[in-house]
Amino acid sequence: MATRGSIPPAVPASPDIVLRPHRPGDIGWVISRHGQLYAEEFGWDDSFEALVARIGADFIDQFQPGLERAWIAERDGKRIGAVFIVRKSKFVAKLRMLLIDPDARGIGLGKRLVDECITFSRAAGYRKITLWTHDILVAARGIYRRAGFTLVSSRPNRAFGADLRTEVWELHL
Repeated sequence: MATRGSIPPAVPASPDIVLRPHRPGDIGWVISRHGQLYAEEFGWDDSFEALVARIGADFIDQFQPGLERAWIAERDGKRIGAVFIVRKSKFVAKLRMLLIDPDARGIGLGKRLVDECITFSRAAGYRKITLWTHDILVAARGIYRRAGFTLVSSRPNRAFGADLRTEVWELHL
């Protein structure tokens, strides 16, 4: 377990996948990969990439070790996934930017990343994790539901060049 202010070492996710803390270049990859995948898979425009860039920049600028964390998943030295926990308030963490590359889907990596967020958040003293997503992200929503998150609000929203349904989910720790 990490102490406040320290970044824990890489954690093996499976024999061939390593979860590690972020380092220079990782946030840029997360931004780029989100923009590319969401454009290809959902037709979202570059305003989504701009949002992810703001979230990534805020993470770097306001990073609080011990209270926030990024996990970068690698297989054979290649980044294949990521997730972030950021501080929303003293007792509330926010799960951000879960991303699983298409070649790494279906192997349980999303579950593992979300489990890491939950474990870290409990150890950091948070009482709740919240997240924001869209109903078309069916696989991610399934991961959240199976981890114990509950849907607390849903509303139609025009964003990223598409008509979407925005959702907020929470997990009480």
